[in-house]
Amino acid sequence: MKQANDNQAPAAMVLAAGFGKRMRPLTDDTPKPLLEVAGKPLIEHALERLAAVGVRRVVINLGYLGEKIRAHIGSGERWGLEVCYSVEGEPVETAGGILKALPLLGDAPFFVVNGDVWCDFDLSGWLQSPLPGNCPGRLLMVPNPPHNPEGDFGIDDGLLSGSTTPRYTFSGISWLRPEILTDYPRRRTCFGLGEVFVHNEDRLQAELYEGDWCDVGTPERLQRLDARLCGKSSGNN
Repeated sequence: MKQANDNQAPAAMVLAAGFGKRMRPLTDDTPKPLLEVAGKPLIEHALERLAAVGVRRVVINLGYLGEKIRAHIGSGERWGLEVCYSVEGEPVETAGGILKALPLLGDAPFFVVNGDVWCDFDLSGWLQSPLPGNCPGRLLMVPNPPHNPEGDFGIDDGLLSGSTTPRYTFSGISWLRPEILTDYPRRRTCFGLGEVFVHNEDRLQAELYEGDWCDVGTPERLQRLDARLCGKSSGNN
């Protein structure tokens, strides 16, 4: 596998093409990544954190109401980023979307962040601990939230495991080599990251993060996150 150039600024992909059906009616006219928490759209929080760790190129995939995302984010200059877009005419799921965007992401490992996740994890630590040459990526895992009590994977000696307990929830944040998709034997136009991760169990690194994280999947979760973050902000004044 190819190694990342240490002097090369990392790239990132923000997954923003979903329909946000569980967020209706909020997403009837607004794509989920543009819903606001603490005074700014979710996707802006992600872009700020990526820019802060040295990311300079971000690819955003566009699907449902995608042109509204493009109109709001533009070139990314406000964050010191070069933002480009991968337009999906039909739903292709998470892995299909990343595979389609690979020509825009380059050959080095890149971050992937779900556009509907809020998290204060500092990605700079990952850049200081490069992926081993035989490792296809690294996943951030979190304690199981109420809506996913069974979790997704365990962690066995720092590696993703389908059999180890306790099990944790995938946060929607990862650092992946392109080869995790180009070498996947069942790659196709439409498929999800979950099956790719299962295929690479015991090879993917996994890290448990017990800090602040929220999968903004329902209007109620969005409201709770907004209230909590606004409360933190008020408390610091």
